[in-house]
Amino acid sequence: MSILKIPTAKIFEPLLRSARYKGVYGGRGSGKSHFFGELLVETCQAERGTLAVCIREAQRTLAQSSKRLIESKIANLGLGHGFKLFSDKIETPGDGLIIFRGLQDHTADSIKSLEGFRIAWIDEAQSLSARSLALLRPTIRAKDSELWASWNPRRKSDAIDDFLRGRRPDGSVVVKANWRDNPWFPDVLEEERLLDQKLYPERYDHIWEGDYARAFDGAYFATLLSEARAQGRIGKVAADPLLPLRAFIDIGGAGAAADAFTIWVVQWVGSEIRILDYYESVGQVLAFHVNWLRSRGYDSAILYLPHDGIAANNITGKRYEDHLREAGFTVEPPVKNQGPGAAMMRIEALRRLGPQLWFNAETTEPGREALGFYHERKDETRNIGLGPEHDWSSHSADALGLMAICYEQPGRATAFNRPIRYVEQGWV
Repeated sequence: MSILKIPTAKIFEPLLRSARYKGVYGGRGSGKSHFFGELLVETCQAERGTLAVCIREAQRTLAQSSKRLIESKIANLGLGHGFKLFSDKIETPGDGLIIFRGLQDHTADSIKSLEGFRIAWIDEAQSLSARSLALLRPTIRAKDSELWASWNPRRKSDAIDDFLRGRRPDGSVVVKANWRDNPWFPDVLEEERLLDQKLYPERYDHIWEGDYARAFDGAYFATLLSEARAQGRIGKVAADPLLPLRAFIDIGGAGAAADAFTIWVVQWVGSEIRILDYYESVGQVLAFHVNWLRSRGYDSAILYLPHDGIAANNITGKRYEDHLREAGFTVEPPVKNQGPGAAMMRIEALRRLGPQLWFNAETTEPGREALGFYHERKDETRNIGLGPEHDWSSHSADALGLMAICYEQPGRATAFNRPIRYVEQGWV
């Protein structure tokens, strides 16, 4: 019997032992998919009759699957005699099988076809929906069965990230692997890495270092956030107790289908704009948002509302600004409707203020995530922009854009040029 000798990067050694859940997350060039591809082939060779499924959330064709990678591993390891390659599957020693599936269109009934499979490898797992993960886990239940996942983190709230990094099931083995952990990292990828670091710093950490995506490609505020991070303007930012707090609001409605209600709490301190806190909620009544302001100690904050602050609340029939004043808050007159192009006016105003923004990291992360995804809607056929996309990220951007519109640049005292009266000499 031949013995397989498969060189393995040290970072992956913990994954060689048995575990119900195994995960590798990180950036490009780490070798995570190659590791799982080799581990799958090795397992099928050593444990005859193994049934395995390679999974992605969406897989319209096998070209979108891991099939070609696994076939190359079989060839490189010299195992072609024991594995039979077909157009839609791979037969393995001892009547074993590797199949390839997309989970997006599966139902609770159709996924039962995977019962009895011992290994499920989810590649590009950042795209796996919470529904698909919930269907898959109890389906893969054979004795000593394992679920593997490899992914480049996108958002902390993604199903696989929340499950394997956030909740971390007992006994799971999860490692972070990046390009520097790959002893066989090729020169051509090193050139690409350095090029991205130089030309696209706003997306480098996500692509190559396995950080969460902080900006959508082409996002309006990608550079603003990247520069703030590089210049140390995202960190611990404290309020000045002698200066007023200001809360800038984008109004959402009540009900499950309503837009998000967002609040940025800000201080203007000299030339600095200190962004202290962020709030977002969907479908709640106005009292819920007011309670958040009070619970955070913002009772004395000056509230700023967009033009629809004069609109009637869809439950009480009373104007939002009146409700908030009756609740004891100081409310500035709602900003007038700026008409066509208002969204772009807010975007440009906020971009101009970019170098002055200081974010308190701990309390503004969800808001910064939204800013990083706020992007232009495009006609892909004609490659033209259609203005800002109205989606989950736009409400956060609108609220901070309101701040930029309302911002008062610090200057000399307004009385600097007043006439000076000397007591005995009269007016000068």
